[in-house]
Amino acid sequence: MNRIKKLFSDKKKNIVSIYFTAGFPQLNDTNTILNALQKHGADMVEIGMPYSDPLADGTVIQHSSMKALQNGMSIKLLFKQLNEFWNNSPLGVGGLPLILMGYLNPVLQYGIEKFCSDAHAAGIDGIILPDLPLHEYETEYKKVFEKYKLDFIFLITPETSEKRIRKIDTISKGFVYAVSSSSITGTDKDMSAQQKYFQRLENMKLKNPIMIGFGIKDNKTFSQACKHTSGAIIGTAYIKAIENYNDIDSGTEKFLNSILDATIAL
Repeated sequence: MNRIKKLFSDKKKNIVSIYFTAGFPQLNDTNTILNALQKHGADMVEIGMPYSDPLADGTVIQHSSMKALQNGMSIKLLFKQLNEFWNNSPLGVGGLPLILMGYLNPVLQYGIEKFCSDAHAAGIDGIILPDLPLHEYETEYKKVFEKYKLDFIFLITPETSEKRIRKIDTISKGFVYAVSSSSITGTDKDMSAQQKYFQRLENMKLKNPIMIGFGIKDNKTFSQACKHTSGAIIGTAYIKAIENYNDIDSGTEKFLNSILDATIAL
């Protein structure tokens, strides 16, 4: 069973997925971060492939992406690091579900088929490419991603029509990524004001689980996001946490404890 599917089968609520940018803070921090997240309670990990023009990301993730590129990070190097991670991980291939998040242009330059093949070989379970149009995915690339057993995950927003959401739910695998509001990552948002949106998604009874992203930064926003969905994705707040700690392991432990320890029983 795909690790993403197994996660949502085993755990129905309060799933925490953490985003980090590969190659940040330092070029070779990828495996250190993955081991720390696995050790301290993350359920799933979204690895950002750094790109020079990350349109959906706020200043913190943009900064981490530029720093990673300056450090020398590339897709090829990331796959090498991921293979090393699985070879040395205490949990081996049975560990965390891993998702790659990035943008279409670098993937096209790498070659779609080669990218999917190498991602599968490196233990990747899912892919997020926010700028790959739904129709283009369905008509040109869907078979390639499915060939290499990669779940393709689409984003929706409060402005996405019900018709489009249901279309995305039909095509998506893994989960549906519900952006908390129509803005970039890292923006402060009033999660309580988004409860009607989250509840609307819950009431649609989609076949895929729903994960909330953008603006989740602490236990309060995490709990609010989890009230009507399976869990939440946290990126900007974690990037800040590990940038400010010399010791990634202790910084990760402190951060995840702050998100999870006081989680309201829902």
